[in-house]
Amino acid sequence: MTFDEFVGTRLGALLRYAMVLTCDPYLAEEVVQEVLVRAQSRWSRIVGVDQPEAYVRRMVLNEFLSWRRRMLRRALPVRTETLEGAAGAVDDPAAGVAERDAMVALIATLPRRQRAVVVLRYYEGHSDTEIAELLGCRVGTVRSHASRALGTLRGAVRAASSSNEHPALTHGDPS
Repeated sequence: MTFDEFVGTRLGALLRYAMVLTCDPYLAEEVVQEVLVRAQSRWSRIVGVDQPEAYVRRMVLNEFLSWRRRMLRRALPVRTETLEGAAGAVDDPAAGVAERDAMVALIATLPRRQRAVVVLRYYEGHSDTEIAELLGCRVGTVRSHASRALGTLRGAVRAASSSNEHPALTHGDPS
């Protein structure tokens, strides 16, 4: 498989993966672009591994984690204009879309490692052992990050439902 064939068939999936990690479509594009630039120059080695897509996904994860460090740990702004526009402009019968957008906004507030664990566990379907290997930490650390992230999300959902801030989140309270 050539690099161009890989990009032609897997670019959409890589962008979706990066979007879930970053919670920002522009940052997702930047991360994937940086990774693909590096991957192109190393493609002969990458294609030699058993699963080149898994290798490139790992590069995306590492780029996301290091990108956050380079931004001097600034808080990622939560983009709520999509939620406000969807809630006020149109009575959308697809409550699931509004709920997903609200949850993505909440996930965006998590620290980068916690967010990575949530994405790798629930979006990518990795086990705690696989996540620990990807992040270079212990399984207990993965479980700790997951527990803290889920606690934060549950608390935010409870707070939103009690204040009726995001009605879409009251449908699927994860507690």
